Amino acid sequence: MSNAAEIPRRTRVRWTICALLFFAVTINYIDRLVFGILSPELQKIFGWSNADYTGIAFWFEVAYAIGLASFGRLLDWIGTRRGFALSLAGWSVAAGMHALMSTIGGFSFARFLLGLTEAGVFPAAVKTAAEWFPRKERALVMGIVNAGSNVGAVVAPLLVPWLFITYGWRWTFIVTGGIGFVWLIFWFWLYRMPEEHPKVSAAELEHIRGDAPIQMAPIPWVRLLGYSQTWAFIVAKFFTDAVWRWYLYLLPLFFSQHFKLDIKNFGLPFVTIYLMADVGSVGGGWLSSWLLGRGWTVNAARKFAMLVCALCVLPVMFATQVSNMWVAVLLVGLAASAHQGFSSNLFTTVSDMFPKPAIASVVGIGGTAGALGAMLLLTLTGRLFQGATSAVGNLRVFTTLFIIAGCAYLLALGLMHLLAPKLRPVDEPSTPSPASP
Repeated sequence: MSNAAEIPRRTRVRWTICALLFFAVTINYIDRLVFGILSPELQKIFGWSNADYTGIAFWFEVAYAIGLASFGRLLDWIGTRRGFALSLAGWSVAAGMHALMSTIGGFSFARFLLGLTEAGVFPAAVKTAAEWFPRKERALVMGIVNAGSNVGAVVAPLLVPWLFITYGWRWTFIVTGGIGFVWLIFWFWLYRMPEEHPKVSAAELEHIRGDAPIQMAPIPWVRLLGYSQTWAFIVAKFFTDAVWRWYLYLLPLFFSQHFKLDIKNFGLPFVTIYLMADVGSVGGGWLSSWLLGRGWTVNAARKFAMLVCALCVLPVMFATQVSNMWVAVLLVGLAASAHQGFSSNLFTTVSDMFPKPAIASVVGIGGTAGALGAMLLLTLTGRLFQGATSAVGNLRVFTTLFIIAGCAYLLALGLMHLLAPKLRPVDEPSTPSPASP
């Protein structure tokens, strides 16, 4: 018998788990976007004002901030298999519950439950990747998983209008919410810890567990808040996440009210916007990596790439001033693309400045700050719409909001530079230093 025959075969079950994570994030974004895409039609059905709609959207952000701050501990307590299932089942039920609502209070409650449960998807995905993949493969895995959000953002504008036209708004929420339960069947069927999975060979398990074990104590948030580098990330997320979430909620209203775009024709414009966002996500990360390869410092490469992205957002301020819808689509698409490029580099600065035991905590803090920023912008949006009594008034509100969106990234980058002028790595979290001015 040859020696080759004695070498144990390495299975590839871990990539099946990666596929499950990808589809979970895709479903997450589809369920998140349904309400926004249907918003012009729901306004007609229920007689909501723009202020009413933004008030409902506000409660998603309240719950999302709470969920981001707490879901990691829940996962550690009950385990990934049950914790991920709880998150996805919860948001699937919440998504379907929208079909039962007919009042502002009812929809607000459904959005709150959706935000609270959807907040678990990325903490659960990160934890699953850590359980199933060695460190050298995790960046690739999370890149694949994050691509699910972009796929969801492309699928939703195609799927939701068709469901609405064919079956009505209630069944649109029920069908999209029900997709998650199909995923749950595969999750419970296929997911176990690697050492408990019957289809994982000894060779694959050895590959998964190939890293030297590292003991990492939890790092309290209060210690991380003593670093100016943490506040640099917090400030940048506060401003830029608010804008991104504003796009998700209010772009359908803008195109419906300003360009008379109806739900039958949402597909191509919104697919164009989110495909451009995909390009920006890759391009922004590529730019800083290319600059690093040419000898630039980490600080210079990251911030120059973010500056380019911030400048590319500026033209969105003119989205309300153009008469051609496709010009507006391209302006918004460029801004969405620039946001994703900015965000790719912003997330990378966390690993530039913080040791591995602190990265997830800092990202969680920043995510909560982003939700708070979205809450503030939605509150401002609602108040501005309350003072608008005509189509011209609504257009002025959108103009104001696009100006805010255009300026937010330069402001975020400027404040980030003041707080972390050199992206200097922090001391080990066991011995934190006082925040520098």
